[in-house]
Amino acid sequence: MFGGAYDGKKVLITGHTGFKGSWLTTWLLQLGARVAGYALAPPTNPSLFRACGLIDRIDHTEADVRDGGWLRETVSRWKPDFIFHLAAQPLVRDSYVIPVETYDINIMGTVHLLEAVRREGHACSVVVVTSDKCYENREWEYGYRETDRLGGRDPYSASKAVVETVVASYRSSFFSSDTGVRVATARAGNVIGGGDWSTDRIVPDAIRALQAGTTLIVRNPSGVRPWQHVVEPLGAYLWLGARLSTHGGEALADAWNFGPAESETRRVAELADALVTAWGDGRWQPQDGADGPHEAGILRLCIDKAQASLGWRPVWNFNTALTRTVNWYKAVPMDDTEAGVASEACLEDIGAYEGEAREKGAAWTL
Repeated sequence: MFGGAYDGKKVLITGHTGFKGSWLTTWLLQLGARVAGYALAPPTNPSLFRACGLIDRIDHTEADVRDGGWLRETVSRWKPDFIFHLAAQPLVRDSYVIPVETYDINIMGTVHLLEAVRREGHACSVVVVTSDKCYENREWEYGYRETDRLGGRDPYSASKAVVETVVASYRSSFFSSDTGVRVATARAGNVIGGGDWSTDRIVPDAIRALQAGTTLIVRNPSGVRPWQHVVEPLGAYLWLGARLSTHGGEALADAWNFGPAESETRRVAELADALVTAWGDGRWQPQDGADGPHEAGILRLCIDKAQASLGWRPVWNFNTALTRTVNWYKAVPMDDTEAGVASEACLEDIGAYEGEAREKGAAWTL
């Protein structure tokens, strides 16, 4: 997988205690990588990080990305071959409540990481994860391209747009081809998958309601989103990192969209219907009133660039992603004592994804 790029290599993940970070850590360990993580304590309880027993399998540093000195010490000590920067304040609605903290974590956290890499001077490949929400949303029916204007009406989206600019600035100012540092950004769609226990996200909110036998309340049911299983963007990040590290990889140090096929985007109401159907019981209803903070109506991503230049394309369709997600939650109890069960469930999904990708001739499996 991924040309063997990670086997025996040192990989630093910021935000490894979160939902996506825990999946990425699990996958990298499976690929034979030596993993270090830098993050705050797990943000939810239950926590996928704890449930998978990852703290005993990696070099774990519990610290804030806004602590530039400690982050630099970690980069200097570990000297990673690859860095995946996922640490962030990840929720749009929370950004209305804590805007200063959102800007500080997302923007200055990235600045501190890039500054640590610059000062260390160690050649490495860096993938900075931003968001599909970094684009100035115009409610277009077609997908945003990497060349479209950046922006953000809410603090979260605006912070991710600024991160894109910060990375581009560091890349052109400090990371020329002779430094050996190659930095790319990845803009993924809305992820679903087992082990997400965040509040104010539709899938974990739905699972809690379905398990309790209560009604799921859905905001913005007409909203359109590029839903994808969590392994889709993570596989894309891994492939991008692997390609950055190869001869000529400096040409790929750029911004990249990773989302589902255009035909696989769905309205929020369709996702809610599919969750109830896959669970086998339950109900949902729209939220009363429309007084909440603004949320984008239509979000789509164009993935032509990734397909043409990286040979990357999505593997699982919406139905497979949804079914895999629901089955994961059915298989794994909602507590932190079932480490083996949670880890096995993640590895089962990763293995199934790799197998189907291989059958479809995905470039990163060859």
